[in-house]
Amino acid sequence: MLELDELSRAYGDHLAVDSVSFSVPQGRMVGFVGGNGAGKTTTMRMVMGVLAPTSGRVLWDGEPITRADRVRIGYMPEERGLYPKQPVLAQLTYLGQLHGMTQAQARDRSQDLLTRFGLGERLKSKVETLSLGNQQRAQIIASVLGEPRMLVLDEPFSGLDPAAVDQMSALLREHTATGVPVLFSSHQLDLVDRLCDSIVVLHQGRVVAQGTAEELRANAPLRYRLTMTGDTGWVRGVPGIGIIDLDGPSVLLEPEDEHVAERLLADAVSRGGVREFSRIRPTLSEIYREVAVA
Repeated sequence: MLELDELSRAYGDHLAVDSVSFSVPQGRMVGFVGGNGAGKTTTMRMVMGVLAPTSGRVLWDGEPITRADRVRIGYMPEERGLYPKQPVLAQLTYLGQLHGMTQAQARDRSQDLLTRFGLGERLKSKVETLSLGNQQRAQIIASVLGEPRMLVLDEPFSGLDPAAVDQMSALLREHTATGVPVLFSSHQLDLVDRLCDSIVVLHQGRVVAQGTAEELRANAPLRYRLTMTGDTGWVRGVPGIGIIDLDGPSVLLEPEDEHVAERLLADAVSRGGVREFSRIRPTLSEIYREVAVA
């Protein structure tokens, strides 16, 4: 298990990462989300030892992480690291050897993955001749060579078409199924919601929310939509009700608690013509805007 304990990184007077703490348990997929400049990439670089923390610790299985531990982590950096003028298969074979595989093992594994992800006919193509999506496929393949004990992926789905997203999602699930923890950042919040066991939201260098999608939704404001055959303007006068949006027969409202919501429903039924009274389940995008948009 990977643990971040009060991890911070300062650049002069600017605190880019401020006391970040969370864990990535064995066999779990954790989504790391936040706006541009939130500190996600800086945090991942500290995990990988590319940057030294100003304070705090990175732990692996309860002990300070070592260089030997990091060698076994599959890492996909924000700035892609493939050499543009090298053939893709030769390059992946070389990277596999750096992870301790024999040349034959690295070549066979690389060829299998390239073929699986639609690049079987481009084995000898230079990286620079591949489309951006195919370069992204090759970069992700590079991160999973060598039987990694963990995956740390910075925006792995950027530039991928829906079919490639599905392929890569399946690849990540195969790794978590064998106990490999996965941490990845993404701006595609619907994808994070669908794939991840838990989510960490970073804003201005600080963790502002974390937990499963259901836990985050449970902490979101209580909201209901009431729709009636007639006008719902009368709701404005009900104590304990906040009005988010009111448009004739429909109103989006925020009650103080469930008891207030129940009393409102009883009042609406007594007036007749109730067509809908439903709890609004916020999307991850809506939750993100609530907690991370200044």
